[in-house]
Amino acid sequence: MTEQGQPTKITFVYSNPTDPDAFEAAYPDQLALARKLPGLTRLQTAKVWPKEDGSPTPAYRLLDLYFADYAAASAAAAEAGPLVGATIEHATGGVAIAFAEVLEDV
Repeated sequence: MTEQGQPTKITFVYSNPTDPDAFEAAYPDQLALARKLPGLTRLQTAKVWPKEDGSPTPAYRLLDLYFADYAAASAAAAEAGPLVGATIEHATGGVAIAFAEVLEDV
């Protein structure tokens, strides 16, 4: 059983968009919306490397939003309507969103 008092992150796993240029043009606005979430302690974004042969992997970008605990992450999620709306509009390849307990941070 996880401890809800542990640091928590919300991870967005963006699949390959149908129009990568349009996604990249809109991505800074999504990050600006994420930075406005209450209780956010850290934001980390990453772009997934392609496979060795240059073909895309199933994931395109990752966005990790860190919070002090599960309650803070849940409170932020309740305020995340604009971010989720922008994500759905621009993540034309799809997106998975997960809450996770941060077990180790080195």
